[in-house]
Amino acid sequence: MSRATVEFLLEPADNQRLANVCGQFNRHLHQIEQRLNVEIANRGNQFTITGVAEAAHATELVLQKIFNDAISEEITPEQIHLAMQEASIDELIQPAAEDQAQVFIKTKRGVLKGRGANQIAYLKRILSHDINFGVGPAGTGKTYLAVACAVEALQTEQVRRIVLVRPAVEAGEKLGFLPGDMAQKVDPYLRPLYDALYEMLGFERAEKLIERKVIEVAPLAFMRGRTLNDSFIILDEAQNTTTEQIKMFLTRVGFGSTAVITGDITQIDLPNEKMSGLKHVLKVLKEVDGISFTFFKAKDVVRHPLVQRIVVAYENYERTLT
Repeated sequence: MSRATVEFLLEPADNQRLANVCGQFNRHLHQIEQRLNVEIANRGNQFTITGVAEAAHATELVLQKIFNDAISEEITPEQIHLAMQEASIDELIQPAAEDQAQVFIKTKRGVLKGRGANQIAYLKRILSHDINFGVGPAGTGKTYLAVACAVEALQTEQVRRIVLVRPAVEAGEKLGFLPGDMAQKVDPYLRPLYDALYEMLGFERAEKLIERKVIEVAPLAFMRGRTLNDSFIILDEAQNTTTEQIKMFLTRVGFGSTAVITGDITQIDLPNEKMSGLKHVLKVLKEVDGISFTFFKAKDVVRHPLVQRIVVAYENYERTLT
C-alpha cells in the first residue's frame, strides 16, 4: 500500500479546542498514531499526517470529528476510540459490500446509530429480514442494537410485544439451589437483558410493560410449544443452546415477527460433550434465503480499547493451537 502525507487545518483556530483534541501531553494523538500506524505532527491548528494513504485520510476524518465534538464536551480516550470505529481504516481499505447510508434507531435514550460498517449492516439487515444472526466477540453491540430495534418496533406499533430469551446455562460456576420462585431462580441469567431495557425505556416504563406482558423476559426452556406472532424476539447468548434447543426456538417464529439470534462461538459454557446449537445452525442455514448473518470482529468492539486487544490476543492464541 502506498504511503502519503496529508496536510490540513482544523478551523476555526481555537487553542482551547485544540488542547482538548490533542489531550494532555498529546495522549489523544498518540492513541490515534498507535491504532492507525501513522505519524501526526502539528503546529497550532495545522496538521501533517504521514502513513499509508488510507490510514492518513482516516486520521484526518477522526481529527475533524473530534474537533467538532470538542466545542461542547471534554474529549476522552473512549471518544477517540469510538471516533476511530466510525472512520475505521478497515472500511476504507475494503470497499463496503453494502450501501453504508446510516440507519437511525429512536429510543427514550435518544437516537442510536451503528458505529462502523458491520453495525450499520447489522441494523439494516434486522429491518429487512425476519430472522437475523449476529455473531462475534463481546462488546460489539450485538444484543444492545437488537434491543434498540425491538424497542423502536414496539413504540412504532410494528409489533405487539417483545420477547427476550436466554438459555439458563451456568458459566463455569455451580450456583446450586437458588432461593425463590422460578422467576427469581432464572433472574440472574436474564439480568443483562433487563439492564438494556431499562436504559432504552427507563425503569418505570419498562417495569410496567413487563407487568402487562408486553415485554417478556424468559429462559429458553419456556419457549417450547409456543408460536410467537407479531413479536420481536431476541435470543441472546445463543452459543449456549444445544442443537435441539435452537431448532425449537427458530420454529417458534410466527407471522409478523422478527427474530434476532446473538452469540459468541468463542465463549461456549456447555458441557464438553454438547455441541453448540449456534455453531451447528450457522452451517445448516447458511444457504437459506431470507436469513441474514452478520459476523462481528475484534475491530467492532466498542467497549474499553483494552477489550479489543484482549479479543485479538485470544484469537491469535487459539490460532496457534489449531
